[in-house]
Amino acid sequence: MPLPFEPLTSQILESAFEVSNELGVGFLESVYEGALFIALIAKNLHVERQVPIKVYFRNQLVGQFIADLLIEGQIIVELKAVKTLAPEHSAQTLNYLKATKKPVAMLINFGSPKLEYRRFANRF
Repeated sequence: MPLPFEPLTSQILESAFEVSNELGVGFLESVYEGALFIALIAKNLHVERQVPIKVYFRNQLVGQFIADLLIEGQIIVELKAVKTLAPEHSAQTLNYLKATKKPVAMLINFGSPKLEYRRFANRF
């Protein structure tokens, strides 16, 4: 069974590899965010940066977080620039999916010599 939004997530990954190959490691997350934004726009995708997303509990606003990128209004992309992804990075991304009810999220790490990434489908 194919992953939801597989053609779109493949384009996102392709763009992430372009950024990783051109910039390498060592920059701040914000640099990779800007570069990935440019690479995705070049593919004619609708991309929003630093998207505020509200979290509700029993219909009451209890918090807000900022998604790094939102692609085509459907896919949340959380970026990291750390040595290696940790379980808490995956947990953060899964919580974003749960709060937004978006169908897919991606976690991408530019901080290691080999690009790390995870795709998550919303099952909430």
